[in-house]
Amino acid sequence: MKSSFAALCLLLAAPWTARAQDAAVPTLREITVTTPRGEVRPFEVAGSVDRVEGEDMREGRLQVNLSESLGGVPGLQVQNRQNYAQDLQLSVRGFGARSTFGVRGVRLYVDGIPATLPDGQGQTSNIDIGSVSRVEILRGPFSALYGNSSGGVLQAFTESGEGAPKLGYSFASGSDGTMRQGAKASGANGSIDYLLSASRFHTDGYRDHSEAHRRIANGKLGIRLDDDSRLTLIVNSVQLRAQDPLGLTAEQVRADRRGAALADQYDTRKTVDQSQLGLLYERRLDADNDLRLMVYGGERKTTQFQAIPVAAQASPLQAGGVIGLERSYTGVDARWTARMQLAGRPFELVTGLAHDTLQERRRGYENYLGSAAAPWLGVPGRLRRNEHNEVSNVDPYLQATWRLAERWTLEAGLRHSSVRFDSQDRYVFGRNGDDSGTANYRKALPVAALRYAATPDLNLYVTAGRGFETPTLNELSYRSGGLAGLNFALKPSVNESVEVGAKARLAGGLLTAALFQTRTADEIVTDTNVGGRATFQNAGRTRREGFELGWLHETASHWRTQIAYTRLDARYRDAFCSPSPCGAGNAVAAGNRIPGIARQSLFASFGHVPPDGWRAGAELRALSRILANDANSASAAGYAVAALYAGYVKRWERWEVNAFARIDNLFDRRTVGSVIVNEGNARYFEPAPGRTWTVGAGAAYRF
Repeated sequence: MKSSFAALCLLLAAPWTARAQDAAVPTLREITVTTPRGEVRPFEVAGSVDRVEGEDMREGRLQVNLSESLGGVPGLQVQNRQNYAQDLQLSVRGFGARSTFGVRGVRLYVDGIPATLPDGQGQTSNIDIGSVSRVEILRGPFSALYGNSSGGVLQAFTESGEGAPKLGYSFASGSDGTMRQGAKASGANGSIDYLLSASRFHTDGYRDHSEAHRRIANGKLGIRLDDDSRLTLIVNSVQLRAQDPLGLTAEQVRADRRGAALADQYDTRKTVDQSQLGLLYERRLDADNDLRLMVYGGERKTTQFQAIPVAAQASPLQAGGVIGLERSYTGVDARWTARMQLAGRPFELVTGLAHDTLQERRRGYENYLGSAAAPWLGVPGRLRRNEHNEVSNVDPYLQATWRLAERWTLEAGLRHSSVRFDSQDRYVFGRNGDDSGTANYRKALPVAALRYAATPDLNLYVTAGRGFETPTLNELSYRSGGLAGLNFALKPSVNESVEVGAKARLAGGLLTAALFQTRTADEIVTDTNVGGRATFQNAGRTRREGFELGWLHETASHWRTQIAYTRLDARYRDAFCSPSPCGAGNAVAAGNRIPGIARQSLFASFGHVPPDGWRAGAELRALSRILANDANSASAAGYAVAALYAGYVKRWERWEVNAFARIDNLFDRRTVGSVIVNEGNARYFEPAPGRTWTVGAGAAYRF
């Protein structure tokens, strides 16, 4: 950590060495980020937070995956699995790295609607990059104010319509039969503004058996009821059809990195149909009091075919190789904000209540028809599992901000999170007994921060807090050793975090740095992961500590530079056995690194991005070695890849047109894009493509 402290000291000294800068040097435009206390400038947040603009996420990109455009956020590791059946692999400061599908350990929101369900499991598949206004990423202790499974927080927000009606169309095409088309309509008239966006995406996939189709529709309607109140309606739907190429062993990667023989044999695949609706009411009660009320609801249907061997399904306790899920979810978040005085100084108080529910009907079927000796694979067979699950949370929360002196600001918050699981087993036959059960988890989550404005261009802060993470329904679903029943022996993990940071405006740019440490008790880790079935256990204490550095600068002539560096050391502090119980060769030593996490990562970009005319740039992304299992005996090698892009934008009268071309992995490096942590058959690796190309164009007309 000595180098981290040296870098932080250099940052603290920089504003004084830069005071002689020319006053004419341009500065970055002022922006805000969304917090429970409302809109706040990132420079004034006592924690690590980044905002990525929607325009930058679309500029010269395919506009399909968040991994395309979030590489410049320190502390965020987002990997494209090249597998749309399993979503992106996304972690913040190591939280969420163990997830073998979807996103967990990180809280996700889309227009204020949780994309993370009450149990902590989330997904990014319904984020429409074509209409996103911005994405915000919060890291560190203050994330705990968002409740269960908030190792970090990612929020996506849809654009609001403005001006005369505008109609646009865009497309992009690339390697491996990839094609995206999108259309968008927006505008405003009097007290009403609107936006409607739709996109269609198809890829043949880099690997065999990885074809995918996805359709997204996203809409936002705003109505100003009067001078003090506004109503916003949000609608969203996604349809996904994706083959699952599964992971490969190290030997298979060397022999045929595109191969997917096992996936072809079982025709592994996934379908998702989701739709949701949200309603946001905002009212200014008077000059010092505001009210915000969000209600939402949705449903998600998922069918997934897995590569479970037919012989394994002979056990009466086996749940089959096809998962069928029908989920409905609802929620409400009511929030009141008051601005007042305390000891003659500005004081702001935010208090609210969040309540979310998930109703799940889960079925399991055999993944074959016919006899076990001559099966027809990849089709749904006999019912083997049938249960009704319910998860709900009730979370009152409170946050206060007090400017106790001219340069000092104190913030404190408390959220009390209560999460309840209830499972009703409706498949009770012989040895497969009644596996019903309930579990309740409760935890108070306090956070506090102190910020010091050393100069108008330098903020220093220290933050500390406690968070927790319950098991998800998927982590509770199975017990080790093929035993029946849900794994209610799993306890929630509890973490305590501290962060020291600085933010400095230098020469028209923004430089940020943060030192952090998180200590966790009862870390939830993989126990077994064989035959498509993962079980989990608590593994004692862990520690994550590291350093983040970010730099963003743009000149008056629109030359932009961005750098993001992260160093993260994540280790187990206690020994345990995986799988349990302990036996020969399955001990995980204290001091082993937590898998799925790169120890170092670097993103750097430089380009010319004027609002009109030609634009071009280059990017570099580098990750160090990523371990694939708790034993630290398997790993994916580190890598560095470069990208080049060029484009043209022209605006005249009512028209706007654009075109671009892009090359990723310019030097055709052979890399592993992500790992499946603790995969029981050693099929850890998901290879990434070599050199790829993308071209695209778009046009918009304002009436």
